Amino acid sequence: MNQKNLSSLRSCCISHEFYKSASKNPNKIAVIHSSRRHHTKSTTEIDHFIETSPSHDHHSVYKDDVCFTYSEILEAVDSLSRRLRFILDGGADPYLIRPSPGSTPIDQSTNTPRVVGLYMVPSVEYIISVLSILRCGEAFMPLDPSWPKERVLSVVSSSNSKLILCGSTSFDENYSHQINKYRFLVDNGGCPVLVISMKTNLNNYFSSPSLLWPCEHKTLRPFCYLMYTSGSTGKPKGVCGTEQGLLNRFVWMQDMYPLCGEETLLFKTSIGFIDHLQEILGALLTTCTLVIPPFSVLKENILSITEYLQDYSINRLVAIPSLMRMLLPSLQSSYYTTIQTSLQLLILSGEILHLSLWSSLIKLLPNTTILNLYGSTEVIVHILTVENFHLFWRLSHLLLFQ
Repeated sequence: MNQKNLSSLRSCCISHEFYKSASKNPNKIAVIHSSRRHHTKSTTEIDHFIETSPSHDHHSVYKDDVCFTYSEILEAVDSLSRRLRFILDGGADPYLIRPSPGSTPIDQSTNTPRVVGLYMVPSVEYIISVLSILRCGEAFMPLDPSWPKERVLSVVSSSNSKLILCGSTSFDENYSHQINKYRFLVDNGGCPVLVISMKTNLNNYFSSPSLLWPCEHKTLRPFCYLMYTSGSTGKPKGVCGTEQGLLNRFVWMQDMYPLCGEETLLFKTSIGFIDHLQEILGALLTTCTLVIPPFSVLKENILSITEYLQDYSINRLVAIPSLMRMLLPSLQSSYYTTIQTSLQLLILSGEILHLSLWSSLIKLLPNTTILNLYGSTEVIVHILTVENFHLFWRLSHLLLFQ
């Protein structure tokens, strides 16, 4: 992505830019749902996949992994965005689970973006949902399934959500059981729920008028996503973010630390934290391959991240400093030496980076660029870092307040 393309991206929108990028690489692997088990590299398994895959991507892919190409994601986004438009405009969907009769119908006003909740783990379904909501001009709101139900219901109520999308992913085994698991959102949250899955109903075609790209509208929507703070200093508060802000962060990163499309990235950050959006956008807008570990595995043993870094030769990782401190013993092991050569960029965010940790990391990862970005959901900014004393060089449309 050259400077001309980066400049034009600022006047575009995420869904349109994804369409243009993905259309050029339709058969390339976009997302890998990693299998539950840990791997030992098997040349036979990898070669078998390369020989049978139309994309001929030379990424580490294992026998039990589930892969999705850019064309499959494009098709799913087109279908789901039209479907959402149909539902939000009052249409009847056979898969929509509605609250009991007498509940307030979906508000069809168009003064501000309508908030659509996303109650699902990191998955291809989550990615498709985000892109589809952006495509049809509304705003998405991540709802982390690891949150207590009381917090989820409180956020749904205070945000005035019009619809909640839930995902039954390739990580799940029983589709009907998943539907029952989401009933509390309908019964207690009073909000319609749509369960989507690449395995079942996501690619069904729903007729709907052609959608304008958001960048073609006369006025920009005031916000495109809503995220809630942790509530560590009081009651959680909703923070609205703009599409221009997401694009500006992506453009800045692409300008300073570019991805060329051959890299493999990891989607492991909880959807309740802002960093997960750049994990997604950084990969998909540059047609890289995004590996998604099973959420349940990471929840049980967060140290298993090193297995995925090693097995898939991950080139870029976003993590909090405390996690990297926990990973230090593993990184010191001779078994994980591949990480030292494959990991090109380590982005640390969300916590203070202490000098002692930095010193340890640069010794263990001598070929890795370490970028310290301290950001939070509340303000959606990062600390200002420079590599020389030309303070106003390449600030990329950022506003600074003293």
